Amino acid sequence: MLRPLELGLEAVLALEPCGCVRGLLRRLGGSERHGASGADVRLHHRTGPCLGRRRKRGQSRQALGRSRGGFSTKIHLKTDWDGDPLGFCLTAGEASDSPQFETLLDVGPDITPRAAVGDKGYDAKANRQAARSRGICPAIPYRTTTKEKPQFFPKALYRGRARIEQTMGKLKRFKRVALRCEKTDVNYGSFVALALSFILIKSVHTT
Repeated sequence: MLRPLELGLEAVLALEPCGCVRGLLRRLGGSERHGASGADVRLHHRTGPCLGRRRKRGQSRQALGRSRGGFSTKIHLKTDWDGDPLGFCLTAGEASDSPQFETLLDVGPDITPRAAVGDKGYDAKANRQAARSRGICPAIPYRTTTKEKPQFFPKALYRGRARIEQTMGKLKRFKRVALRCEKTDVNYGSFVALALSFILIKSVHTT
C-alpha cells in the first residue's frame, strides 16, 4: 500500500526544537534583522552575511519545496497489508505523487506483492502498466475526470488502505519527523527510518 505524507516546516518557528532556528529564520525573512540575539550579531543589515543566498543553495536537492501548505517535505510510504512499514522515499512538498509509484514498487524487501493499493494521487495509466508488468494487480481509484473508467473496481481490497493511514498517524507522533529539524535529506531520512523501525518493532512485540 502506498501513501504520501506532506510535512510542513512552519511548526519549527513556534516550538524552536533546534536552538536558534526561530531567530535564524526570522532574520532570513527580515522581521528580526535589527534584533540582537547574541554576542556576535551585527546590528547593521548591510554588514551582515548574506544568509538568505547561502541557505537557498543549501536547500537544493534536500527534499524541500514550497507547496500550497507551505515549505514542506513529502514522505511517500510503502507498507504491507497489516500496515507494517516496508520502505519510503522523500520528495519536495510540491512534487507530484504519481512519478514516485515505480520507486515505491522497487523499494523494500525483494518480494512481489499480489496487489498495490494507492490513493488517487497515483492514478496514471503508466503506473498501472508498471504494476501489471511486475505481476502486481493495481488497486488505484480513478479520478472523476478520467475517461473510459472500467466497470469493475476492487472496493473490498481498497478498504485496506485505512491501515496505511493508521501507520501515517503513528509516524506523525514523532516530533523529529513531524517538524523536519534536519537540514539535509540524508539526516532526515535517517530519523524517518528510525521512527518506522520503532513502529515495526512495536507491532511485532504486540502480536
